[in-house]
Amino acid sequence: MPRRIAIVEDDPVIRANYSDVLQKHGYEVIQHANRPDALAAMRTRLPDLVLLDIGLGDEIDGGFALCRDLRAMSNTLPIIFLTARDSDFDTVSGLRMGADDYVTKNMSLPHLLARVSALFRRADLAQQPAPSEDLLTRGPLQLDLQRFTVSWNSREVELTLTEFWMVHALAKFPGHVKNREQLMGEVHIVVDDSTITSHIKRIRRKFVAVDAAFDCIDTVYGLGYRWRAAA
Repeated sequence: MPRRIAIVEDDPVIRANYSDVLQKHGYEVIQHANRPDALAAMRTRLPDLVLLDIGLGDEIDGGFALCRDLRAMSNTLPIIFLTARDSDFDTVSGLRMGADDYVTKNMSLPHLLARVSALFRRADLAQQPAPSEDLLTRGPLQLDLQRFTVSWNSREVELTLTEFWMVHALAKFPGHVKNREQLMGEVHIVVDDSTITSHIKRIRRKFVAVDAAFDCIDTVYGLGYRWRAAA
């Protein structure tokens, strides 16, 4: 049975474009143009994943409200914000509402499809033990490359997919500096420098919430960031 993806987008051309691409890749797609219709349909039956715009018709932040309602209905439903708005405020707001990822509409369709596939794979593998070859370990850090989960000293660190790939890009070569362009390339996003900086700040905060002594991400001023090699 094909996976069901709900697209909640008020622009009919954009909505049809994404729907066409997803259907060609074997997904069943349900389209919604506004928050009330989407919420009513999902109260009857939840999809397997939601692609959600922020601004929905007259509701400037309708997507945020819908995300909050959906998260109250399910803790595990994958939700991706897909929007033209890429300000740091929007990013933080979307993730705080419980979205799994946040991408802008200038992301290429192949990369978006990869994000969708990754979230489905993470959900499918969540309850299965991880083979050792799928793990990247750097001291107390462990990245599960199949589930896209992260732990620090055996405690889970809840990262979005974007944050996961940023940590992976830094940790796979400890001590090597990654500039902002390299990080964007590995994560497949196109954002300004301040947004990269904000992602790094959020990643640090999430690790510090697990371990107050965490200090493994160094800022190399004028160059970029690096994962501190073990002493």
